[in-house]
This record gives sequence, structure tokens and C-alpha cells, in this order.
Amino acid sequence: MSEQTTTQNPVHARPGTDPAGANDHRVHREALRAGPGQLQVDVVVPVYNEEADLESHVYALDAFLASQFPAGGPTYRLTIADNASTDNTALLAAGLAARLPSVRHVRLEEKGRGRALRQVWLESDAPILAYMDLDLSTGLDAFPALIAPLVSGHSDVAIGSRLAHGAHTERGPKREFISRCYNLLLRGSLGAGFSDAQCGFKAVRADVAKLLLPLVKDNGWFFDTEMLVLAEQAGLRVSEVAVDWVDDAGSTVRIGNTIKEDLKGVWRISTGLLAGRIPLGQLRAELGRDAPATTGGGGLWSHLVRFGAGGVRSTLACLLLFRLLRGQV
Repeated sequence: MSEQTTTQNPVHARPGTDPAGANDHRVHREALRAGPGQLQVDVVVPVYNEEADLESHVYALDAFLASQFPAGGPTYRLTIADNASTDNTALLAAGLAARLPSVRHVRLEEKGRGRALRQVWLESDAPILAYMDLDLSTGLDAFPALIAPLVSGHSDVAIGSRLAHGAHTERGPKREFISRCYNLLLRGSLGAGFSDAQCGFKAVRADVAKLLLPLVKDNGWFFDTEMLVLAEQAGLRVSEVAVDWVDDAGSTVRIGNTIKEDLKGVWRISTGLLAGRIPLGQLRAELGRDAPATTGGGGLWSHLVRFGAGGVRSTLACLLLFRLLRGQV
């Protein structure tokens, strides 16, 4: 586990669960509904060298969340997860945590968005865990719809999608094409049922996260994809909400390197599932879930055929991606 320091304001403890169901991770709806003054959701914002926008965007996000959690009802927490920033981000984040009652700051000494999310989520005491990117590219109006299926007990994981029906996005044609190719690759090689793996707008039930996240090995940008694929393979229900999204012109993410690491991750997960190295059966048993229809029946040969056919389509998609990314790295 990464070395860390935390600047934190007091928050109410996580609401208790039904003792009779302590060993049943199919949590009842009532267990996810926080009462007055109780912490309901922990929104994590992973940051790296964001001194220019940190204060203004955190103030905006905190004000929005305060409007969604009025006094007398359940509360929220906004966690700034600083993964090894080298500028003044840590100092500014500590100041924000000191001034804003619902904001805390966690400092990690190693880089990696996935590493930051895994650690902060696993240590959180909130029943619902969410995250969003600091650039606020995703319209915040979709947040209530993101966490609603988790609060009601309808779903285990919820994601924002820029490709779902009703979504509105503003980004260049190259990024749009790369995103669609990547999601096509996931459908072909891993049988993914979700439409948008990388939108920085997600939430998960804490009881599910504590069992699922230890199986997620990636510490970078592939973390989201790996979590979603394993969630589906474990029989968890993933809900999607269409979002409004505007491309951040100042983004420092290197598309070429990110996609190459994602492709390596796809190969690792594909071979891991095929070889049975990922203990999904144990996870399903702990969660009380059945195997999804896409993974059941047919034995090893059916898996080989499906992954082989998907691999052909994925290879073509990869060639297109690499052609687009030439010269970007």
C-alpha cells in the first residue's frame, strides 16, 4: 500500500447494515440509504499537478454537491486524492480541506489514477463511492442519476457514458473515433456490455468495491476498464447514464501512451480470463451472484472460439488505432 498523508475533516460513520445479512453481500436497499447527518457518498477526485485549476474547480464541485445534499439529510464527502504531485497541488489541497467542512485531502507518494482510486475507495467509510475528473468535462447534472440506482439497490456499479443514447459530447473527430474503436475492441475481445469504459464519471457500492477492487491490478488509466470487465464477469449489474461531455483542451493525457497501455491491459485480462487465473468463481460466491450468460456454458472450446473471433476484430481495431496514434508518442 502506498505511503500517504491525510488532511481530513470529521465525518459521520458509515450507516450500519442488517446483522442478519452480515455475510450476504447482496445488501438490502435500506442498508444503502443514509439517515439524516450520515455520510452517504464519498466523491473522489484524483489529481496530479493541478495547481492551476484545483481551487476553482473544487469550490464549484463542493457547491454543487452541497446543493444535492441539503441540511437535515444524508451528507457527502469530497476527497482530493493527490497522487504524487510535484507542484503546489498538495499545499492547495490541504488548504481547501481546512476551509471546506466536507472536503478532505489524501496525499499518495506514488503516481497512478487507478492506484489512488483503489486506495481511497477501499479505506472509505461511505456506502457509495464515486469519482469524477477535476476538469469537470462531464456535466454535473448527471450525478443524481449516477448514484440513484446504487441507492435504490437496482445496480452495483454505475457509469457515465458519452456514447449512450441521449449523450451529448463536444470533442474532435479523432478522439471520438479512437473512443469508439476502443469500446468496439472491448466488446469483441472481452464481451463487454458497457458502452464507455473511460468516462471519468463512475460510482460503485462500497460492499461490492471491497471485494472487487483487490482483483483489479492496473494502477493507471486502464483501472476503469478492468474494474468494469471484472464486475460484469462477476455477475454484477452495471448501469449507464448518458452524460453531457466537453473535451478539455488543456488535458495533459498522452493519448498514444494511454491507448498502448490499455491494449496491454486488454491482452492481460483476456488471457487471464481464458486461463482461469482470475478467481471470479470465488468472487461470485462471495457476492451471491450467478455467472453471466456470456461466460456460462460451452466449456473451454466455446471460450476459445469467442475470444478468437473477437481477437480478429480487435486486431483490426488495434491496427486502426496505432495508425491514428503514429507520431503522438
